[in-house]
Amino acid sequence: MSLFPIALDGDGISVVVVGGGDVGTRKALALAAAGARVRVISPDFTAELERAGADNIITLERAQYTAGAIGVSHLVVAATDSAATNMAIAADARRQGVLVNVVDAPGEGNFQTMAMHRSGELVIAVSAGGVPGAARRIRDDIASRFDERYARAVSALATLRTGSRGSNGNAWNEASSALLGEDFCASVENGSFEKRVAAWG
Repeated sequence: MSLFPIALDGDGISVVVVGGGDVGTRKALALAAAGARVRVISPDFTAELERAGADNIITLERAQYTAGAIGVSHLVVAATDSAATNMAIAADARRQGVLVNVVDAPGEGNFQTMAMHRSGELVIAVSAGGVPGAARRIRDDIASRFDERYARAVSALATLRTGSRGSNGNAWNEASSALLGEDFCASVENGSFEKRVAAWG
């Protein structure tokens, strides 16, 4: 399978997560953190989901899944502990033209989530051929290098880029050429990048 990764802006996206266990909890809270409107359907919920529901971060619907539950959502996540139920959810979503992720059988859905590392505005996601354990290990190794130093660097670059738009049209091109060369990572890691970017501010 050839995958095409995208970064989803959750604002305005409606998501249904079916399953209130640990996996459903992780998926629901990650999507809510991205700005999506998340509804979780399950007879039972983890304590973490109960707290998120009480805080109006997500909406909880204590019920068994039915085909009509998908409604007008943009994304569906099938995260129950029943393979048969997850397959039914996938089939219903496909019939309605809705993107669906099946957590225990990624190939049955039409999108997959990836192991994600976030540091500020830096987001790195890893897919490993449907082997989530491998993706997580690789993600963790990446995270050990691309830490808050890179979050600060990306933030400084974004600020510089935004500021350059209102002035000389070539200012950002010149700055990015100077700051984002082959030595970018080395400068972030040896601490010299902050002084270099400040010179362009």
